[in-house]
Amino acid sequence: MSDKRFRKGDRVSWKTPQGTTHGTVVEKLTSDARVSNEGQKGTKVTASEEEPRYVVESEKSGKRAAHRPESLTKRG
Repeated sequence: MSDKRFRKGDRVSWKTPQGTTHGTVVEKLTSDARVSNEGQKGTKVTASEEEPRYVVESEKSGKRAAHRPESLTKRG
């Protein structure tokens, strides 16, 4: 379990194959859910209190994705 905690509105960054991406935390998931973008069915995300996921919205594309806390870095 990660000791990283984020709140809605926190500005974060994460690594992708294309480089570092920046965005904002939209919500914390503590149970299974679907994360979808406009016009898409959505991706099933498995989460729990012990292993939460954070839904983040990319500053560049506006798309949303769920990430493990250890993959996110808080920005100033």
